[in-house]
Amino acid sequence: MNQPRQRYQAMKLITETIEDVKLITEEKNGKKLLYIEGVFLQSELKNRNGRMYPFAVLDREVKRYNEEYVKSKRALGELGHPDGPTINLDRVSHRITSLKAEGNNFIGKAQILDTPMGNIAKNLLGEGVQLGVSSRGMGSIDKQESCNVVRDDFMLTTAADIVADPSAPDAFVNGIMEGKEWVWCNGILKETEVAKYKKIMSDASRRDVEAKTLQVFEHFLSNL
Repeated sequence: MNQPRQRYQAMKLITETIEDVKLITEEKNGKKLLYIEGVFLQSELKNRNGRMYPFAVLDREVKRYNEEYVKSKRALGELGHPDGPTINLDRVSHRITSLKAEGNNFIGKAQILDTPMGNIAKNLLGEGVQLGVSSRGMGSIDKQESCNVVRDDFMLTTAADIVADPSAPDAFVNGIMEGKEWVWCNGILKETEVAKYKKIMSDASRRDVEAKTLQVFEHFLSNL
């Protein structure tokens, strides 16, 4: 019996930080709730690291993110700069409550939660510390002459983490993690060092590329 072919895709973690968010206090059932609101994502704009997101790519991912996470109240974010694409529940500080397009920008709103990290964020904001938001996503880059364009394989994993970067301009890029790639395997992200796999692929002839590709990922799976 033939086994269904598994799908694998090598991606890098991409983060983008925007500093200009505002603090909002709302009252509900006699309880004061703290929110941050502002531009969470930007498209059709070359950032300072020379990266640009096509609107269609972000719009598609924001719609998916809203359906899968925001509507079900699972759109969580962390305090600080996580080093991977998944959510660490012990570092959750807020929940994104809305994310919608406004021109080429995507305006987000997030409620600061009563968690250990959420309370740290509240205290920092209460003391006047300027905080920003940093999105996380998985994808690859098309290096063009004018800028690096984020490809259609981009997947938004977190619309906003809360970060502090006092030297940041309106938008800047933290960059792609050096030396790490992630393999997307049937909905599961695995971190791996892929230098040796890249060498196998680069040494393969054009005719042997497909066979070498299967060989490389079979080897990867056997070592999980």
